[in-house]
Amino acid sequence: MNAPSTQQEQLVLLLRGCENVYTPDELAARLTASAASKRSLRVKLGLDPTAPDIHLGHTVVLRKMRQFQDMGHKAVLIIGDYTARIGDPSGVNKTRPILTSEQIDANAKTYFDQAGKILDTSEDKLEIRYNSEWLEKLSFAELIQLAAQKTVAQMIQRDSFKTRLDAGEDVFLHEMLYPIMQGYDSVCVESDVELGGTDQTFNNLVGRDLQKASGQKPQIVLVMPILAGLDGKEKMSKSKGNYIGVTDEPNDMFGKVMSIPDELMENYFTLLTDLPAGRIAIFTDPSQTHPRAAKADLGKMIVAQYHGQAAAESAAEEFDRVFKQHDVPADMPEIAVSAGPIGIVELICLARFAESRGQAKRLVKQGAVSIDAQTIASIDAEVEPADGQVLKVGKRRFGQLKVV
Repeated sequence: MNAPSTQQEQLVLLLRGCENVYTPDELAARLTASAASKRSLRVKLGLDPTAPDIHLGHTVVLRKMRQFQDMGHKAVLIIGDYTARIGDPSGVNKTRPILTSEQIDANAKTYFDQAGKILDTSEDKLEIRYNSEWLEKLSFAELIQLAAQKTVAQMIQRDSFKTRLDAGEDVFLHEMLYPIMQGYDSVCVESDVELGGTDQTFNNLVGRDLQKASGQKPQIVLVMPILAGLDGKEKMSKSKGNYIGVTDEPNDMFGKVMSIPDELMENYFTLLTDLPAGRIAIFTDPSQTHPRAAKADLGKMIVAQYHGQAAAESAAEEFDRVFKQHDVPADMPEIAVSAGPIGIVELICLARFAESRGQAKRLVKQGAVSIDAQTIASIDAEVEPADGQVLKVGKRRFGQLKVV
């Protein structure tokens, strides 16, 4: 997408989709100063590598960062290899587990590889930093000096802490240090802007306070909304199974988009595409665009971002062939299975169409499993496998049996 040419157009685009901005006037002034001095803004985003995969919920802030890059500014991606050892308490009502160094390193590499699908990774547009670079060097006295910038009353007002304290649950001192450490990241990289989801607002604003105390201009904070998951109820999360991964195959990605509730479309169009507001209004008005057609266009736009336009068109055609014409996919994975009877639960797990035996049993009980279009009703059912039989699990998982 071409960057807007005027400062006002840039401001409108950067504010698009934001939940809150601290503050819009400061952002406008910083953009004006940047243009006058020809100094690029430093736009910070911190990612704790607590899990190895990025889903579309993560891309909301990454896409906002890319907008800044396209306007000539520098993205500063902070890999929180040090803070991940503590675990961010944001948005959770219990202490997060502390990761090993090996887990952190593996997740960080995956994060960077996947973030590169959205960000401009050229050297003049992206700076990668690991916060162990400065946090490991902090002395105990320096940490106390940082902690002295915030009061206990201020810290326990954050939602997750308050919820736990009200419920009589423990909040540990190391968790209260997390916002201080994340805020110190902003001081160390001298960020002009920090991006984050609504669950990061407290941490991001601590960065403003620490920058003021350090004599720096406080960063502008752009707060992006949390993307709802496929169920339309909870935030997108791999643990909840309601996510679309950026590495999902085109057919899976398209099919998942087609499964979202109609009321999510405006949110997805706004946060996951570059369509102008006027076009989005047309797509989300049932009197102008049928919801299924709008959702199909949304699916193609999202798939095209990660797999290209040809893959998007192919995924849409395959979806129509399978779900409108009640056909089976043209290209299915082959499931190698030994001759002789096999339990349906074992077969589902063998095909890797479920993450556990418990999940496989639930799918059978829900009537979501069939062999050659014949629904399997019992978790104790056995299958006599034959070459070419089609195992279907749920709406989108198909596999063809191959006896070996």
